[in-house]
Amino acid sequence: MRTTLLAVLVVFAGWFTIGFVRCLVRMGSWRPQPIESLTGFVTVFFDTFGIGSFATTTAVFRAWQLVPDELIPGTLNVGHMITSVMGAVIFIQLVPVAGTTLVPMIVASGLGAWLGAGIVARLPRHRVRLGMGAALTVAASIMLLSQLHLVPGGGDADGLHGARLVVAVVGNFFLGGLMTLGIGLYAPCMILVSLLGLNPRAAFPIMMGSCGFLMSISGMRFVRAERFKPSAAAGLTLGGIPALLIAALVVKSLPLDAVRWLVVFVVFYTALTLLQAGRRERASLRGQGALDLEASA
Repeated sequence: MRTTLLAVLVVFAGWFTIGFVRCLVRMGSWRPQPIESLTGFVTVFFDTFGIGSFATTTAVFRAWQLVPDELIPGTLNVGHMITSVMGAVIFIQLVPVAGTTLVPMIVASGLGAWLGAGIVARLPRHRVRLGMGAALTVAASIMLLSQLHLVPGGGDADGLHGARLVVAVVGNFFLGGLMTLGIGLYAPCMILVSLLGLNPRAAFPIMMGSCGFLMSISGMRFVRAERFKPSAAAGLTLGGIPALLIAALVVKSLPLDAVRWLVVFVVFYTALTLLQAGRRERASLRGQGALDLEASA
């Protein structure tokens, strides 16, 4: 089961890489600036720890005016795709997790993104962000209390069974669907498996495997449409590969207790960013509504 999963990931990565390289040659001007490669290194390094790369990369692109706003989504999906699949392959082999848990959760996230896209995309994004932010805050608080030995929690299992596995698979299905709204899968997946008793380190191959499959499809769509900046995408890829290899060794060597503290930090950080983004978007919508009322009057 694990071998088949890895083989499919490699095939997807090869399919994407061929199309990506051909597109770079066709578009020209693909040699990255140092700042673009450095951005890839830094964002992928912290992405490997579950921080997420899209928000941080977008912040750098906009601060340094490296990529036009309309090309940022495609550049993110294309530039981070190869390292996403590499991370999935590396962590699936390095970190022990039962194939009966790994494969169903990855497949569920893909189905969630595919089948749930139309449904989830119709939900008000700011409400989803606020709800997810609040839920993650509560979940991270529970994990913090557990780390302080104030409540029982956590686990060191390498696989889930029975009802817990069903909850994990269904949960990852919805997380895959929420990715269509730009809500990252990493932190929610970490907290989901941790609260179900799985070793928090096991979240790394699950979340990276999920995103590896998803981004190979979305990245190829942007490549075919040529809706990305070639030099920035190449910089993210070339800078991200060494960062991924370094970070993978660090994660593998971290003691379990340190990983749990890392999960708490990542989830609190993600919850804060979701709440901030949701509040900003809600305020923007209210402001737009007031303007529309004034215009109609």
